[in-house]
Amino acid sequence: MSLPCFPTTAFGAARRPVADRTPPLRLDQGRGSVRRFLIALATLFVVLASSFGGLLAMAAGGRAAESAAVSPMTARAGALLLKGATPGAYVEAPAVRADYDVTVSGPTQRTRVTQAFVNPGSGWIEGVYVFPLPENGAVDAMRMVVGGRVVVAEIKERAAAKAAYEQARRAGQAAALTEQERPNMFTNSVANIGPGETVVVQIEYQAPVRRDGDVSSLRIPLVVAPRYVPAAAARVETVSDAAPSDAPRGGDPVPDRDRVTPPVLDPATSAPTNPVTITVRLQAGFPVATIESAHHAVRTEAPAPDQRVVTLDGPVAADRDFELSWTATPAAAPSVGLFRERVGDADYLLAYVTPPAAKAAPVDTPREAVFVIDNSGSMGGPSMAQAKASLAFALRRLKPADRFNVIRFDDTMDTLFADALPATEANVARALRFVEALQAQGGTEMLPALKAALNDPRPADERFLRQIVFLTDGAVADEQRMFDAIAAGRGRSRLFMVGIGSAPNSHLMSRAAELGRGTFTHIGSAAQVEENMRALFGKLESPAVTNLSLAIPGGAADMTPAIVPDLYRGEPLVVALRLPRAEGAVEIRGTIGDQPWRETLNLADATPGAGVSKLWARRKIDDAEIARTTATLTPDQADAAILRLALEHHLVTRLTSLVAVDATPRRSADAPLDRADVPLNLPAGWDFEKVFGSRAPAAPLRRADLGDPVAVAAAREVSLPQTATDAELRLLAGLGLLGAALLVAVARRRERRA
Repeated sequence: MSLPCFPTTAFGAARRPVADRTPPLRLDQGRGSVRRFLIALATLFVVLASSFGGLLAMAAGGRAAESAAVSPMTARAGALLLKGATPGAYVEAPAVRADYDVTVSGPTQRTRVTQAFVNPGSGWIEGVYVFPLPENGAVDAMRMVVGGRVVVAEIKERAAAKAAYEQARRAGQAAALTEQERPNMFTNSVANIGPGETVVVQIEYQAPVRRDGDVSSLRIPLVVAPRYVPAAAARVETVSDAAPSDAPRGGDPVPDRDRVTPPVLDPATSAPTNPVTITVRLQAGFPVATIESAHHAVRTEAPAPDQRVVTLDGPVAADRDFELSWTATPAAAPSVGLFRERVGDADYLLAYVTPPAAKAAPVDTPREAVFVIDNSGSMGGPSMAQAKASLAFALRRLKPADRFNVIRFDDTMDTLFADALPATEANVARALRFVEALQAQGGTEMLPALKAALNDPRPADERFLRQIVFLTDGAVADEQRMFDAIAAGRGRSRLFMVGIGSAPNSHLMSRAAELGRGTFTHIGSAAQVEENMRALFGKLESPAVTNLSLAIPGGAADMTPAIVPDLYRGEPLVVALRLPRAEGAVEIRGTIGDQPWRETLNLADATPGAGVSKLWARRKIDDAEIARTTATLTPDQADAAILRLALEHHLVTRLTSLVAVDATPRRSADAPLDRADVPLNLPAGWDFEKVFGSRAPAAPLRRADLGDPVAVAAAREVSLPQTATDAELRLLAGLGLLGAALLVAVARRRERRA
């Protein structure tokens, strides 16, 4: 504690000459001065002690009152407290345990996700949990288990589902609501979880299995990575039950920013949370040669040559995606698969055909390669190392006849060369030095870098194949702006997305690659860099299967994708069809290099496949979203098509939600209800300080708060409630005694001088 010093001239009397103010020092005067000094020092010590004691009492009283404010909940040691709805009150964050039960049948998977919401306190809460699912998953079922009762959810338009949930919430009924924020990001809200109670919410989805060459795989995202939210030129208020637009065309680039930025725990101050268990029951349809989990330890059983049961080696924290891949024994994997499901008055078919390896020599046409690397704060740690290693690998693969450039971005952007230059040894060496010097920092302003890469100064130059390789974790919330830019500016460029890190934004990656007529490659660990980048360049340097078309009997099929894309080496052609009846044969034609290729599928030979209709509908919904982006459909036309498909097939979309309401009221009207957002883990390998700035031990932060200093300060502030101690009086008394002591000292000094 320091005391203010005031100059003498500030209080009336003019200063005397130095000789007048400094009389000769006598021995007895010196002794008296020392005595007075000691008395004043003792008085000052007493005053300071009294004042400091008051401060300690205030702090102690504040802590006591803060503990009391948690009442009626009794917090466990080390529990995370969140601000409640009542000012000054705190609630203990709910815990969520999740179990994933996956059944793989040939080219499809059916997954049941069971989430147990646990209320650890003694008050009523509403738990809100933001979680990821595969971007191509069709979420079609939800059940809530509360008090031994099972309540099956209904599909409704989003606003109607929200209204039903809110009404049940106010009435004290248990209710659950599943909403889509992005195709790979969902929110489960559970109302009226009783003290010490567990409410279970179980959702199910259908998704395709990925095939690439002779490798089949599935990926289960387990954590929503913090998304960078660009600042809005003018903040646009949104209502909570409105459908978040996936296509903002002005104003706020992320109008639903508060819904896509859940709180995130700092791993330096909080233990991992949200434990997960996973079981995969694999029925491959062919003898399995190898099976591998890329990022988790697993146990594997083999009940039959074509079956495996894979389980996590104990519960794990939800902080990275789970990936499982398997291969067939040599020559065992079929090159053609055809599956059928009869629903209502229609047959739904899923066909996948892997073209033979190209017999022609690799493409000799030189390439103009534009490499874009994300060095924002979310790429800190292992992600930055993986991205730099991947880009170095790509640069070393360039040939002297190729041209290239490198763009790096965080919340700023740099281009290595003014224009693409030949891949000479000196230019490549310069690029390698540029990449090696990069450090992860700042925000993720992706749009300027994407537009710079798409800018083609020679759009009619056919001497070079123009390819963009974009390395990022995709941690942005304004995905639609990226899609708009790609659709408007892709020209002759092909866009190849490389997702980096433990939890990439796969929705952004896969749709950007589709719009850019390229592919999506994921690199989740340093061990995958060389293998996955080598596979990517094998595609870039090999002939594509082009001019693909399907001849359908009767021509009455509703097919997705409507326009069949080019294929790269090892990629299967995957199409879904809806027919009045599966009869006759489908003929597929295309060109591999300069050689014609043809395949015939007899529809009568299709294998029964449960869930094929869901995959067809999910893909048709994606087609409508893409048509909206490319302006093939108006927003109203796209929304009408999406809503019709979602209601017909019972699917969650940005326009529809699943809601379950228990008819029995449970919470009395006078019992308070607090909302508690379930905090998420930081993705493995991420650096909290590089994403959010300095440590924030007081409360979890949201990525949307970045760029808004006031919001960041508010999120980090802990406001102690008003106390009932006499600390303020003691502090004032101490200051009063201090002032009196100073006045006495001045008076005595003037008396002796007089």
